[in-house]
Amino acid sequence: MAQERSACTLDLKHIQQLVLSSQEAKKAAYCPYSHFPVGAALLTRSGRIFSGCNVENACYPLGICAERTAIQKAVSEGEKDFRAIAIASDVKDDFISPCGACRQVMREFGTNWAVYMTKPDGTYVVRTVQELLPASFGPEDLQKTQ
Repeated sequence: MAQERSACTLDLKHIQQLVLSSQEAKKAAYCPYSHFPVGAALLTRSGRIFSGCNVENACYPLGICAERTAIQKAVSEGEKDFRAIAIASDVKDDFISPCGACRQVMREFGTNWAVYMTKPDGTYVVRTVQELLPASFGPEDLQKTQ
């Protein structure tokens, strides 16, 4: 069912819950321009799940991806320590992968947490944020100049 490469993988129950939550979140997507709904479900270390969907705007740069919606919801509720995120879309031929902006936002909160990229049938591949954004720039790099 899955290709496991991450050191921070979850038990099957948590994975299934995240995948289902991301698929459910996708249903709320507002995507009248791309017609490309995406959902995300973010699991915090405290066990809370925050879901998000993509929200487009006629002024394209003002839209926001599902992953960033979920992360911003979690942060706005005081959560900043993440275990995993699952991403869902309607793409059948390949696993949905986060865009570069989402990868950088994920990186803000660490490199060793899991990203479950799914297909509509519930299959997934998992990578760490580090694997998706190697040689990245993060908060600790800003401290090197002080």
